[in-house]
Amino acid sequence: MRTSEITRRTAETDIRLTLNLDGTGIAEVDTGCGFLNHMLTLFARHGRFDLTVKCVGDMDVDDHHTVEDIGICLGMAFAEALSDMGGICRYGSAILPMDEALILTAVDVSGRATLCFDLGIPSQKIGAFDSELIQEFWLGFVRKANVTLHIKKLAGENSHHIAEGAFKSAARSLRAACAVDPTLNGAIPSTKGVL
Repeated sequence: MRTSEITRRTAETDIRLTLNLDGTGIAEVDTGCGFLNHMLTLFARHGRFDLTVKCVGDMDVDDHHTVEDIGICLGMAFAEALSDMGGICRYGSAILPMDEALILTAVDVSGRATLCFDLGIPSQKIGAFDSELIQEFWLGFVRKANVTLHIKKLAGENSHHIAEGAFKSAARSLRAACAVDPTLNGAIPSTKGVL
């Protein structure tokens, strides 16, 4: 089982997160931020990852530290669960429709942290949630997971649909990239011999 457990405490957030890459999509999420709870729950379901997240953050300030720090912890969890990345498919991509929104994501579990983010979310708020925090979440994630992640809106007008499509598409791309390729027999999927 490829699992990890992350505990991270700062002056701004106190987070406990567990991840099972080979799960069934079960999520228990309590971040203090309703919109992020929704995004992480559907992320787990569409990635078939088992995920628990408990966060106590400085919500009296705003959602920023909570969202960014959970992205950091989720990235740490992926890196730990993947270990040396031997035998994984490495690449994954998905084009996902969410009503009128159409989102493309592509992942390379490369050992190099890169985020190319082009969602063009039309509203500054999705309910009470600052839509700019979606990019902050994924920045925190890629920096700690050491993956290359492209997130691009191909179509879409509704901010909620665009955001939801991005999390679902990223989950499916990550699921494909993290899958074990039985033909590799545990080999590192790189000519360098290391990722």
